[in-house]
Amino acid sequence: MKDLRTLMPHAKADTKMDRKDKLFIINEVCEMKNCNKCIFFEAKKKQDLYIWLSNVPHGPSAKFLVQNIHTLAELKMTGNCLRGSRPLLSFDSAFDQEPHYALLKELFIQIFSTPQYHPRSQPFVDHVFTFSITDNRIWFRNYQIVEEDTALVEIGPRFVLNPIKIFQGSFGGPTLYENPHYQSPNMHRRAIRLATAAKFREKQQMKELQKLNKKEEKVLIPEDPTEQVFEIPAEEKPVTIELVKPEPKINLKKKNKLHQRARKLKKKLGGIGA
Repeated sequence: MKDLRTLMPHAKADTKMDRKDKLFIINEVCEMKNCNKCIFFEAKKKQDLYIWLSNVPHGPSAKFLVQNIHTLAELKMTGNCLRGSRPLLSFDSAFDQEPHYALLKELFIQIFSTPQYHPRSQPFVDHVFTFSITDNRIWFRNYQIVEEDTALVEIGPRFVLNPIKIFQGSFGGPTLYENPHYQSPNMHRRAIRLATAAKFREKQQMKELQKLNKKEEKVLIPEDPTEQVFEIPAEEKPVTIELVKPEPKINLKKKNKLHQRARKLKKKLGGIGA
């Protein structure tokens, strides 16, 4: 909101409204401030931002959902422009193809263009406001006009406006247009939750199927009668029963150890005698 106020030298700020108050009170505030155009920011659930653009007091007015907001402090672009300079407004050719976009184009022109000979404005034109339509949304960008080669360098801020409804009156009245492609943020978050829950359920079902497959008994293959055709039976040896206890076997390793000890003793004795 502060970024838009800095870009629009003809803007007048007002205090916050109470949520209990109806939107028609904004018309009275505009009359007190001597304004005939109004931008109203409406925040809900501390995460969804809506913006109203209205022609006070007779209308029309439009309501948008603001998405993908990037402020000047966040972007830190290389572009720059004079404070209070007049902007050029650039619109996509799609604004002239449908009547509701043509109405919004006229509303943008009257709100964002600086009035001629306004005391706060400067007689310079050094930046461009671009409004383009992509994916049934309006994309806002702010570019600096470089004097040397008339190239464009982005300044910021940038945001996307998703149109919801266009009303005949100011902040109300008969509906002139309703966006059929609009999906509320609550429905979008609900769809994401359902998708993640469906993935989790699918994983659980796959695990249960694997457990069932492991528990199933293996199919026994019947014995093949021709499997033992080529096996030769071994000769049966006669069974002998020994009645006498066998003689203990002599461990040759122990004898060798005795001879080694004797040799070591002889060496020691021979060394002492010498």
